[in-house]
Amino acid sequence: MARRRNRGRPVNGIFLLDKPLGLSSNHALQRVRRLFDANKAGHTGSLDPLATGLLPICLGEATKFSQFLLDAEKGYRSTFSLGVRTESGDVDGDEVSRIDASAITLQKIEQAVECFKGEIKQIPSMYSALKHNGQPLYKLARQGIEVEREARAITIFDYQILDFRPGTVAELDVQVHCSKGTYIRSLADDLGQLLGCGAHVSALHRTLAGPFHEKDMLSLDALEVLLEEGGMEQLDTLLKPMDIAVADRMAVTLSPQTAEYFQLGQPVMSTQAFRNGQEGDIVRVFREGGAFLGVATVTEEGKAAPKRLVVENQ
Repeated sequence: MARRRNRGRPVNGIFLLDKPLGLSSNHALQRVRRLFDANKAGHTGSLDPLATGLLPICLGEATKFSQFLLDAEKGYRSTFSLGVRTESGDVDGDEVSRIDASAITLQKIEQAVECFKGEIKQIPSMYSALKHNGQPLYKLARQGIEVEREARAITIFDYQILDFRPGTVAELDVQVHCSKGTYIRSLADDLGQLLGCGAHVSALHRTLAGPFHEKDMLSLDALEVLLEEGGMEQLDTLLKPMDIAVADRMAVTLSPQTAEYFQLGQPVMSTQAFRNGQEGDIVRVFREGGAFLGVATVTEEGKAAPKRLVVENQ
């Protein structure tokens, strides 16, 4: 049977999308893929349809390094509505309780927020994409099924109060810098429980994802305009190099001869890995002259063993 060929261009890089409200991450991904006419595409961690902001999209060979961005730290701006608790912890969920939040003051919130800074335990929402026996939790939740979830260790590096608007349903604007696996809707719900009034996320915007910042992102509408004005060449200038996904890893450089063996999947000796790396470290590998070849694992002997290889366009 003939092997199915990927359609589209072999374009490699990372595009920073400003995901619009109401669009799922997968639909946003497919639109970007079509605009770039890319043969492969993948995103680096879903944003809910109600969320907006930074969604790094990996094209072509960059998809091989998306996992490193999944594991990266994230940043968000969010609005919490205090006084209303919802089933899902966000504005799309059914209302569970409503308590007058007029007595909630900024001082009370500031004291409560301190409890959520640093290393904490968080129970994932039933409306998260975590899987239970192969099924995403949110699918079970929509069937009215709730399963026990184990609290997971996360880190809140920074948790700032940007604005507070008191009222029967008060509004709190926050900025959060957190580790992977943090659920902002759970953070809102837990804060509401601590304050005794309940809370949910009414707006969510991602500002950071690993090395990427919202200042460099672009909307789908702007992307379409650039395509009309400058064609594919104009779009390609927007792509970030794929090795940025692993920019926090040590770089090693191989001679052209050694690079050939590495690209064939063979562990190769690297003076840099031997001198500066520890067994098990992930390093990014370049050929002399600058070409990014992929990532490797440092072996006990100080060799660079291929882990993810870039297939160079012919």
